[in-house]
Formats: sequence, structure tokens, C-alpha cells
Amino acid sequence: MAATGANAEWRRHYMLPVAAGLGYATSVIHIYGLGPYIGPISESFGWSRTQTTFGLTIATLVQAVFSLPIGLLVDRLGPRLFGLAGILLTTGAFALLGSATGELNNWFILWGFMALATLPVQATIWTSAVATRFEASRGLAFAVTLCGASVAAAVFPLLGSWLIRLHGWQMAMVIQAGIWVVIVFPVIFFFFRGAHDRPAKNVEREARRELAGASLAEGLRSPIYLRLLLASLLFTFTIIALVVHFVPILTSRGADPMGAAGIASLVGVSSIAGRLITGLLLDRFRGSFVGAVVFLLPVLSALLLLFAGEAFPAQAMAALLIGLTLGAEVDVIVYLTTKHFGLKNFGALYGGLLAALSVGTALGPLSASAVFDKYDGYAPFLWLTMAFMVASSLALASLPRPIVRD
Repeated sequence: MAATGANAEWRRHYMLPVAAGLGYATSVIHIYGLGPYIGPISESFGWSRTQTTFGLTIATLVQAVFSLPIGLLVDRLGPRLFGLAGILLTTGAFALLGSATGELNNWFILWGFMALATLPVQATIWTSAVATRFEASRGLAFAVTLCGASVAAAVFPLLGSWLIRLHGWQMAMVIQAGIWVVIVFPVIFFFFRGAHDRPAKNVEREARRELAGASLAEGLRSPIYLRLLLASLLFTFTIIALVVHFVPILTSRGADPMGAAGIASLVGVSSIAGRLITGLLLDRFRGSFVGAVVFLLPVLSALLLLFAGEAFPAQAMAALLIGLTLGAEVDVIVYLTTKHFGLKNFGALYGGLLAALSVGTALGPLSASAVFDKYDGYAPFLWLTMAFMVASSLALASLPRPIVRD
């Protein structure tokens, strides 16, 4: 499709990626927003950091189990109803975390609620709507959508740290959830609608029948899909752990909590640039090579934190590089999924990849916590980060050129 096609897509649907982006930010409030709370919760209840972050593992493993079924439902029903309900459920569940009593069973039950509440806001919901409205400018539209995580990484650590200082961590969770739902829900209500959200109309049913792409069985059996799974798992295992633990990593090197949160906000700011640049590059260059290059940047971040972690310039540069890669994270995986397998079963196939992303998200922060508890520092995990990011980059670089399906 020509440039005029891209311009027409943005004229008709310019608010859809923005709304989807805010929805996607909501889906990670319990991930990117957790960092400032780890220390206060652990100190308040006398827990190890492993115990404190194990709830996140519960939530993301539940998401991994249900990602494929949710994707199948989105393919059938459309994403709008999922998004509307999920915004209310997710913010409500985050607020409930503030009611923790100090009993581990109570903490894990609250995270069980969090796990179920986030199922209707997983990335499949937001990207599937955008994929049906954008073709010529799909890379950039995905980038704008997934900037929601960048906004979350920039805003939630600062907002959480500020609210904790004013109100304590328990009330801070309630207030943070309330602020966010008031901002986001009206935008989702008025502007979030994919092409398949009105199935009663003949034109919508006809559009669904005409979608091209691989069958679910073909996709799941493909070696390309397996490499995307591997890249997704290794990437999120390391990069999400770095984001969740970035404030604790800096404070363990002597940084002030608010100063560390300020540096951590650079991750979010940088990831916005990373997403937009990646989106433009994906629309112009081979997606697997774009992803392979960007996925190597955390190797440099880990080296900076290992060998110059007390210096502000090194901390800031590490944050910026992590943000640039975070900006390419889901963008690359989603884009390559549409290009290799089409839109016919996108929700289900991406749901499977989201399961790998969720497993990595579940195990990475927990592993980083376990490393800290055992070694009283994060150095071993930073070495593991370098190994996993190189392997993830190689998995993407080995992908063949995609067959155009849509």
C-alpha cells in the first residue's frame, strides 16, 4: 500500500493506537509499577524480596496459561468488550493489593485476583484491534500502541514513589489505581474499537472471512514460530527483570530511592523513542534484523551496571539502553507474527507467543530476587542477562524472509 494508504489509515483511526496504548499501559501496572513497592513491602512485613515478588510470578503464569484461549476468544468476539472490562478489573485488583495483611497466603490470594483481572487487558486485545485497522503503517501503529508500556515505565515508578512518600505504600496503591482508571477508561470507551467489534453487521462478517493467513495448526508447527517463542521467552526473562528491579539495583549500589526512581523513569522515556524508531524501521527494513540488533543493547546496559554501577552517567546510559530495547520488545514480536502468519488466526497465534512472554515475565523478576537474596547483589543476574539477550538476538536473526499474507 502506498504512502497515501498509510495517511488514510491515520486520518480514519488516529485515536485507536492512542487508546490501545493507554490500555496496554494498564496491563502492566502491576509489573512496571511494582518496583518502588518492593522495598517498602519487604520491610513492612519482614519478607525477602523473593517472597514479595512471587505474587508477580503467580499473575504472569496464570496469564501464560490463558493467553491462547483469550486469543481465540478475541478472534471470535472482537477486543472491545475485553478492553472495557479489563481496565476496571485490573485497576481494582491493583488497589486491592494495598489491603495486604502481612500473611503470605493473603498476599498470594490478592495476586491471584490480580492474575485473573489482567487477562482481559493482555497485549492481544490491544494489538488485534490495531492490526485490523492498519496495514500500510502497521509497524508505526503498533509502535504507538505499545508505547503504552513505555508510558507505564516512565510514569508508574515516579508516581508510586511519590505516593508512597506521602501516604505509605498501602494507600499509595489505592490512589495510584484510582488516578489511572479515571484517566484511561473514558478514552477506551470512546475510541477503542477494532474492525471486528460489530460482528452483527454483514460487512464485518465478510471482512473476517476474507482475512488471510496460516491456520492455527500450521502456525504452531512452524519452526519460525518456535524461534519466535524462544526469542520471546529469553527476552522477557531478562528485560522485564531489569525493569522491575532497576530501582532496587541502583539502591543496592547506594542510590537514593527517589533518585533511583528518577533514573528509572529514563527507561520509560527512552522506550517511547525506541518504540517509535523501531516502528518506522519495521515499515522500511527486514523486521528480524531490526529486532536482532536492538535486542543486543541490554548487553551494554549490563556491562555498565557491572563495572560502573555507582556512577550517575553509567546508570543513566544503562537506563536509556534498556528503554530502547524495551521499546522494541513486543513491537518486533507482534510485527513478525503478522508478517509470517497473517491475521486469520493472529489472536490465537500471538496468544501462544504471549504465553512465552508471560513465562519470561513470571520467572525473570523472581530469579533476580532469588539471586539478590542468595548473593546480596545482582551481579550474577546481569551476567545471565547478557547470555540470554545474545541468544534471543540470534533466534531473530535466523528467521527467513516472511511470506506476505495480508
